[in-house]
Amino acid sequence: MSKRKPHNFRARMDRACRALLSSNHVAVVNIDPSGQQIMMSWKSCKQIRSRQIVDAVCDIAHRWTIYISVMCLKPDGEQYYKSKEFATEGNYLASHLTDVIEATYTDLCRTANPNHRIASGWIAIPTNTTLDEPQAAKVFTAAGAWVQQKAA
Repeated sequence: MSKRKPHNFRARMDRACRALLSSNHVAVVNIDPSGQQIMMSWKSCKQIRSRQIVDAVCDIAHRWTIYISVMCLKPDGEQYYKSKEFATEGNYLASHLTDVIEATYTDLCRTANPNHRIASGWIAIPTNTTLDEPQAAKVFTAAGAWVQQKAA
């Protein structure tokens, strides 16, 4: 006769929180130079203000998908993005994400034309999901990335 696994409350809570985040399409969006950081649904582009979802993002380590982008504006008025997407190697808490993002973020900002740069930012999704460029553009536009002061 096989033995059943013992009850593991922490593992059960982790699974429930990950399912909550996945079903709500949660993403953390950060925009510079304003420093604005919001939590929104990457699918519907609506802001999320639920305390339960905030706790699920902050209290549990996740394997993150991070989409970094620099928003630029040509002198003729054409908008364009320089972007890069990557996934973290291991599980990270939300508070430790800046250490993971920082090197790639500064490299991408350095490659963009400083005369064209309007803003830069990142989208962090706590699941294994890839964003295509039009969807990421919708998220950045909904977060207000194009109404920034021009970066110095």
